[in-house]
Amino acid sequence: MSNHQTPHRVVFSAYPGVGLLDIAGAHSVFWSAGRAMEAQGALGYHCVIASIEGGLVETAEGLYIDTLAVASIADIADSPPGIDTLIVPGSPDILPALSANECLIQWIASSQLALRRVASICSGTFLLAAAGLLDGKWVTTHWSMCDTLKSRHPSLSVDRDAVFIQQGNVWTSGGVTSGMDLALALVEADCGREVAMQVARELLVVLKRPGGQPQFSELLCAQSNPSGTFDELHLWLASNIGQNDLSVGHLAQQVHMSARNFSRVYKRVIGRTPAKTIELFRLGAARRMLEDSDRNIDQVASACGFGDEERMRVTFHRHLGLSPRDYRVRHLAGSR
Repeated sequence: MSNHQTPHRVVFSAYPGVGLLDIAGAHSVFWSAGRAMEAQGALGYHCVIASIEGGLVETAEGLYIDTLAVASIADIADSPPGIDTLIVPGSPDILPALSANECLIQWIASSQLALRRVASICSGTFLLAAAGLLDGKWVTTHWSMCDTLKSRHPSLSVDRDAVFIQQGNVWTSGGVTSGMDLALALVEADCGREVAMQVARELLVVLKRPGGQPQFSELLCAQSNPSGTFDELHLWLASNIGQNDLSVGHLAQQVHMSARNFSRVYKRVIGRTPAKTIELFRLGAARRMLEDSDRNIDQVASACGFGDEERMRVTFHRHLGLSPRDYRVRHLAGSR
C-alpha cells in the first residue's frame, strides 16, 4: 500500500477522438477515492488530463475536455512526489488514432521510466504496445479488437476475456467500463479494500469484478437475443450451475416446455444448443472460482457441475487452450 502522506498523481493522456467514458469512468473512481481519503485525514489523488498541445480536445462522442500540455506535465513529474500513474485511454477509432498521434506515443514511451505504473483502458492497449511497453507481456483490450492487436504485435499474449490484467507495473483493461474495474483495483492496491469498497458503494459498481472474468460474459451472451425469451432461465441457470443433472429435460421443465420443443426453440432463438450454454456457464463459474478461491481443482470441478476434473480439463482446453491448473497459475502470475 502506498504512502498516504503524499497525493497519488494520476495523469490521463488525451488526443482527438479519445473515448469519453474511458477517461470519465476511471477519473470518477479516483475522484471518489480522493474524497474518501481526505475524509480520513490523508491525501488522496490529484488527477490531470494531458494532451500534446494542451487546450480543448474533442472526444469521440463530440464533447470537449480541457487538457494540460505534456510540457506542463513534465514540470509536475520533476517535482516531488512526481507522477504516480499514467492512464492511457482508448478510442473507437484507435487505428487511425495511432498514425495521428506519433508524438503522444513517443511521449508515453519516454515518460514511462519515471512512473510507478502505467495502465491502459480499452483500446488504449494499442498505444502502450506502439510505445514498446508491452513486448512479450500478457495483455487484454476490447474483446472486438483482440485479433487485430495480436496481428499487429505477435509477441503479445492477448486474452480476449479478461476485464483487466496486471503484469508488473503495467496494467491493461478490456472494453470501456472495465476501466472502472481497473481503477478500483488500483485504488485498492493504494488505499486498501475499505476505501475501494466505499468508492464502489458510492458509484454503484461491483467490487470487484475479477480481472479474469469475461468482458462479454456468458450471461450477457445468453441474454443478447432481442426477445429475452430465456432470460429468466439463464438467471436460474447461473444460480444453479453446480447441479449435476442439468439435462435438456431439466431445463425444459423450468420453462414449462417439452424437451423436444425446448431444444428446437432454444437453438433457433439463442443460436446454440442448451448443452453448449450449460458448458459456457460452467466454464465461466470455474474461471471465477479458480481466481477467487483456494479450492483445489477437483473441488472446483464438483462445485461447477463438471462432475470430475478430467471433464473440466477438456472443457478448458477446448475453449482456452490451457488446463485449469495452468489457468490459475497464469492468473496468479498476472496479479503480482
